[in-house]
Amino acid sequence: MKVYKTKAKPFAGTSYREIKKKAVGLFNETRKNTKRKPYVRSAYFDKQKVFFELFWEHLFKKNFWDQMRRMKFFPCGIELIEKTRFEPISKDNPNKTNEVLHRFAGVSADGQNFFVQIKGDRKKKSTKWLISIFPEEK
Repeated sequence: MKVYKTKAKPFAGTSYREIKKKAVGLFNETRKNTKRKPYVRSAYFDKQKVFFELFWEHLFKKNFWDQMRRMKFFPCGIELIEKTRFEPISKDNPNKTNEVLHRFAGVSADGQNFFVQIKGDRKKKSTKWLISIFPEEK
């Protein structure tokens, strides 16, 4: 699998409040560019929209430290979605047969590996949702 190298660095900081403020600020900038549901356009999916609504729900189900760890990679994940054309690992969702999960790999500007997971619908080919952004386990 090819790995996309981003120019963005993960957010710096050790405080949850500081990292959340930066992540929500970046999200609000993205939200201002859209009229209804916030989204970014994906180069791999031929400029189709990838919506954020499931990402925040999924993120806030995690524990405090895991939220912070994942939010740090938010700018890297956004850049990867917008610019990568590399083939992801795609597999069927074991819980729902009409969904496909796509996992993209990336490396941040400071050399840390991370993944972005996007859920797609088989029936509505154009509907994509960002599920999670997370660093590689060490």
